[in-house]
Amino acid sequence: MIACCVSGERLKVVRTRLIEGLNASVIRDLLDDMLHMNVLNDGEVESVKEGQTCTKDKASCLIDMVRKRGLHKRETHLQTCREGPRLI
Repeated sequence: MIACCVSGERLKVVRTRLIEGLNASVIRDLLDDMLHMNVLNDGEVESVKEGQTCTKDKASCLIDMVRKRGLHKRETHLQTCREGPRLI
């Protein structure tokens, strides 16, 4: 339980930096990675791509979707962000 809260808090802390630092290309890459890693499903990916108009809204939507997941999926998302040479 504590680890879950810590991970959720960590994502909250970096949320603003991620939203500011992500561009459309990186968001597409992250969505592809998250789909491939089964963090998000096809419908969720389409929701981010088609349901949001500006890049910051897409980034915010993606981060919030992942934040609502369990510990493993949040950790996968954070690790993908850290490993991506195209980020921030």
